[in-house]
Amino acid sequence: MAKIPNDIDSTLTLLAENDYVADRSLATALYLALSLQKPLFLEGEAGVGKTEIARVLSESLKRPLIRLQCYEGLDAATAVYEWNYARQMLEIRLQEASGSSDREKLADDIFDERFLIERPLLQAIRTGDNSTAPVLLIDELDRTDEPFEAYLLEILSDFQITIPELGTIKAASPPIVIITSNRTREIHDALKRRCFYHWVDYPDAIRELEILAVKAPNIPETLSAQIVSFVQKLREHDLFKVPGVAETIDWAHALTQLDCMGLDSNIISDTVGALLKYQDDIERIKGSEASRILDEVRAEIAIAGVEE
Repeated sequence: MAKIPNDIDSTLTLLAENDYVADRSLATALYLALSLQKPLFLEGEAGVGKTEIARVLSESLKRPLIRLQCYEGLDAATAVYEWNYARQMLEIRLQEASGSSDREKLADDIFDERFLIERPLLQAIRTGDNSTAPVLLIDELDRTDEPFEAYLLEILSDFQITIPELGTIKAASPPIVIITSNRTREIHDALKRRCFYHWVDYPDAIRELEILAVKAPNIPETLSAQIVSFVQKLREHDLFKVPGVAETIDWAHALTQLDCMGLDSNIISDTVGALLKYQDDIERIKGSEASRILDEVRAEIAIAGVEE
């Protein structure tokens, strides 16, 4: 098993070795969360790389990744545990058929761990020791309801889960917890206080160029500069959903697939669906607006070339 990074620079190196381009503030937050054994709460717009942090940690530290994808109506039966009712009923029938009449013993038998179905949160609590504790990703927590947040408090405070029929199950070693939120609603302060918080923003042009160089290494340098400049300008528009880093990478791959060496208004109109996911946004950008943005992009790149 790989060791936890022992400083900020080694955290940056760990991320970079796994093709994750992070700024120093994010690496600092991750290092502190790991060293202090606190959950890391990452909040930011969709597509800025929050979820990817958990995958990178899992791969680099050689630990299992346990993911809980959140959604409205998520409850303990789906997130924590439930009993295998079908197998319990079969056990009851078998004991009745054998002539057993000890109801107290029967109750103990059917609420045995053999009939317990572990869901992601319980799996994370019961998996591993100090060197093999898993990475637990609680993804898009803002999609759940507030009662589920309250249920998480015990887990994030003491890394334990109480099952009425079995008692309290405590982690031998706390899992590495990454919580993400797209901020579609506010998460309660009581939960945030148990975490180390970091806002993941859109990258600036320099870092986004670095990300493209890692994620789309075959793209021509001129095209890469045009893509990043165009996307950066799109984020200044009042769109329903501005493109994230994931969309920038997808667009770069799409343009490479089309053997595109540079942007023009036609190729933008044909491929803008890789960047924008809402028809109103697409209609607002296509045509003359795309041409205007592209003219600005070309002018800025030309000026930068002259200055160099």
